[in-house]
Amino acid sequence: MKPDLFQSPDYYMLDDLLTEEHKLVRDSARAWVKKEVSPIIEEYAQRAEFPHQIVKGLGEIGGFGPYIPVEYGGAGLDQISYGLIMQEIERGDSGVRSTSSVQSSLVMYPIWKYGNEEQRMKYLPKLATGEWIGCFGLTEPDHGSNPGGMVTNFKDMGDHYLLNGAKMWISNAPFAQIAVVWAKNEEGRIHGLIVERGMEGFTTPETHNKWSLRASATGELIFDNVKVPKENLLPNKSGLGAPLGCLDSARYGIAWGAIGAAMDCYDTALRYSKERIQFGKPIGATQLQQKKLAEMITEITKAQLLTWRLGVLRNEGRATSAQISMAKRNNVNMAVEIAREARQMLGGMGITGEYSIMRHMMNLESVLTYEGTHDIHLLITGMDVTGFPAFK
Repeated sequence: MKPDLFQSPDYYMLDDLLTEEHKLVRDSARAWVKKEVSPIIEEYAQRAEFPHQIVKGLGEIGGFGPYIPVEYGGAGLDQISYGLIMQEIERGDSGVRSTSSVQSSLVMYPIWKYGNEEQRMKYLPKLATGEWIGCFGLTEPDHGSNPGGMVTNFKDMGDHYLLNGAKMWISNAPFAQIAVVWAKNEEGRIHGLIVERGMEGFTTPETHNKWSLRASATGELIFDNVKVPKENLLPNKSGLGAPLGCLDSARYGIAWGAIGAAMDCYDTALRYSKERIQFGKPIGATQLQQKKLAEMITEITKAQLLTWRLGVLRNEGRATSAQISMAKRNNVNMAVEIAREARQMLGGMGITGEYSIMRHMMNLESVLTYEGTHDIHLLITGMDVTGFPAFK
């Protein structure tokens, strides 16, 4: 494995906008990724296997719920710190960041925000260290962009709930100890339920043959008359707005994470352009390659400014769902385009596992789709500026 020589681009000196704590958190995550993720990730991606040995380290760098209060096992950090951690983890691999952000925003966040004190104390400390891994059950085989159409349901049986249905494309599902599952009650109202591995009728078959997020475990959640204790219902919020609130947090993390993938592709292409000699000079000395690199660093810088401002708004409690959608859509699309351009700059070498670019490129195709597709986020912005929903 080639050494990880990554150098983070900061063309507009945005480090000046960060606190010393922000930089310490980021640099700690960056050092951990260089030591623990970069040397092994290509091998695990080729094998389509999740590297379980990194889970403890993810917990130690704040990769699980860094903004969760200290009394529940979190680090009590702000939203910019959370974003910077996601950026560094995805610089290593989008699949590893998926594991981290699902745990943080889609499992710990709803338990913290929508759960009661007993649920917080039972689950959050173990999730924060990685002793337990969780997953988030919203998407169904027939209901992706329209989650409100879900058919997974539960009935009140007196001393417990009876849960039936299925969820699909669930990160962490194959090995998760708990699942935060969204289902409709008998009145059709959506609620969150904490389902634990070992409950009879609950299975998590793994999804195979993926060309993307190969180092991330994906699966299904199957509920066949699962008896869920009543104390496992999240009591403090219901309706579709509850899971969408979780997705706001996750999409915010993705907006930062995509920058990490883009920076890694740019840094790889820049270094290669200085070393690769054709026609008697480095390819970086040619106009077309400089055009690619100049456009890459411009788009990365714009995305950095967008997410920093969004982080400030999140810290102030002023960020809207539509603003988060804009950042997620813009930054992921930016990263996809940079990965494709960087791959071209490396020529045939760009498709090999000797470099990270093709792995990022394949991963980002999933990131472009999950937690709100590229087109859905466009329509969210369109609705926000016109007032007219155009989803159907």
